[in-house]
Amino acid sequence: MATVFVTRRFPGNALARIAAAGHTLDLWEEDRPVDRDALLARASVADALICTLTDRIDGELLDACPRLKTVANYGVGYDNVDVAAAAARGIAVSNTPDVLTDATADLAFALLLAAARRLPETMAVVTEGRWGSWEPAGYLGHDLSGATLGIVGAGRIGEAVARRAAGFDMEVLANTSRGGTPLPELLERSDFVSLHVPLTPATRHLIDADALARMKPTAILVNTARGPVVDTDALIAALHAGEIGGAALDVTDPEPLPADHPLLAAPNVLVLPHIASATTRTRTRMTELTVDNVLAGLAGRPLPQAVPVP
Repeated sequence: MATVFVTRRFPGNALARIAAAGHTLDLWEEDRPVDRDALLARASVADALICTLTDRIDGELLDACPRLKTVANYGVGYDNVDVAAAAARGIAVSNTPDVLTDATADLAFALLLAAARRLPETMAVVTEGRWGSWEPAGYLGHDLSGATLGIVGAGRIGEAVARRAAGFDMEVLANTSRGGTPLPELLERSDFVSLHVPLTPATRHLIDADALARMKPTAILVNTARGPVVDTDALIAALHAGEIGGAALDVTDPEPLPADHPLLAAPNVLVLPHIASATTRTRTRMTELTVDNVLAGLAGRPLPQAVPVP
């Protein structure tokens, strides 16, 4: 039967279905991403590959994998996979949309709330023993009720964020590839800007120095999409200059972010280690869908969640 190389351990028991179907499961067991040499070596004898956003699946790797039929990417984003190169070699690529929509929308809204009410800063006041008397003018944040939320990329996740915003009586502006509020207008009018676009050549550094300069000096930028959608150097400069009020990020460029990176020293910034889909239910469902895609590909059936060829 077939060999399936899996580049990380995943939550849930769905991987056992690969062996139950008679295939050989080759699992990377270490608590770190697979290095490039090991990825090339292990994938070269595989019929299917289950990978994550940290694995670069490019033409070089695909050329080294003559048996490969399916690449199943664990996640909704697939900018780590050269889909066109895979298609040119007859290799199908899949992802895991839908199942992480609510978890990601929840985290985007959690970041929005945390930044608006200055939660990291005020938590530090308590844990560092700096909590004095109650001050009427102390630690003033921003109201969500009545504020304007700009959603850039109103796909499944963006729409889910908009539904949550409705519960806070926020005005929602949306910009998509199909239209909506023009991006310059959205940036100028919004009190909060939440990013939900895939990483493509067109969206890389979509939020650059010019875009940041359009935002209100009190506005907060939230990014749960991909780090390179934002120009990191421009964001650091904007935060230091007070061009925007703050940034709350689950994704960064680079990623992971080194502890001494200048972004972490910028004012009013909140950074998380890419945990948008990190709930037990969501990650387990992602594993199940990934295995569904692999088993379908190995059986010669269409993938349930095939990535379209560009």
